[in-house]
Amino acid sequence: MTTQRTRSLGRPTLDAVAARAGVGRGTVSRVVNGSPQVSPEARAAVQQAIAELGYVPNRAARALVTQRTDSVALVVSESEERVFGEPFFAGIVRGISSGLIDTTLQLWLAMAQSPAERERVEHHLTNQHVDGVLLLSLHDADPLPTLLEERGLPYVMGGLPARMLQPGAQPAYFVDNDNAGGARQAVSYLLDRGHHLIATIAGPQDMGVGVARLAGFRRAMDATGLPAGEDLIEYGDFSETSGEVAMHRLLERRPDLDAVFVASDLMALGALRALRESGRRVPDDVAVVGFEDSPMARQADPPLTTVHQDVEEMGRQMAHLLVARIRRDPLEQPFVLLDTHMVVRQSA
Repeated sequence: MTTQRTRSLGRPTLDAVAARAGVGRGTVSRVVNGSPQVSPEARAAVQQAIAELGYVPNRAARALVTQRTDSVALVVSESEERVFGEPFFAGIVRGISSGLIDTTLQLWLAMAQSPAERERVEHHLTNQHVDGVLLLSLHDADPLPTLLEERGLPYVMGGLPARMLQPGAQPAYFVDNDNAGGARQAVSYLLDRGHHLIATIAGPQDMGVGVARLAGFRRAMDATGLPAGEDLIEYGDFSETSGEVAMHRLLERRPDLDAVFVASDLMALGALRALRESGRRVPDDVAVVGFEDSPMARQADPPLTTVHQDVEEMGRQMAHLLVARIRRDPLEQPFVLLDTHMVVRQSA
């Protein structure tokens, strides 16, 4: 004969979980709220009782007691088309989700590009709705960091706005890749391969990533004494189309260029298309190096030599830094800078 556990017809209470687990009400509360001050045995007993009774915490009541919402926001200042269409954003979200997996925090995603979208997002970013905010793809005019400071909400930026790269800028909570260092690696690689007339397709100059990668290119060229004038620099917005247009413009001005460093893989795909259309062979006539090492780099024709950045690790570190800020843990420094390295394929 078997017995079946039956659940109460009413909503199970904290007291019912405590009675089933054989522990005090406070112990159940600490388990539910993720406190580390619970023995492994008691935690296991409470978790088993929760599963048996089907207990669901009352989030509103918890928020009143703990002053926490157990929610964090990821705000991306780009269109839905780009967020859901470009591998970079998918990698960041995977990393953030991985970084939050051992917490009670839930993640919600918002795109904030149009004025209406921004108004809705700004209205929601209060401590009544979220415990902290992750900001991605910031442009210089973006008021969100200042707004969050004024509201006292912990936040972490994925990359720095360009204005924060200026000397004397205040320290900021951010996670980024070594963009300038990666650009220098790319140019050094091209120089070592015998290329001398190297152009670049830079990213937007109102974004820190665009400024830093262009600065790395310029420093590497200046160190060699080779020309790197404005006629060898074009700009894109990190989209494939912008890379194609920029490459055509470079070829019109400098048909003798023999290599190009492109500040993103997606723009590099556009540059490859423009080179094919102009009759240039890659890498025989023009070598191409991208930045990111996205999955599309391996599928390019020819496969793209690029600077590797660990996008998922960037997302994980953003999550970890935000959790530390929410918990008010002591921090050795308010930022994380991740290393980059070259991945050599057939385009250069």
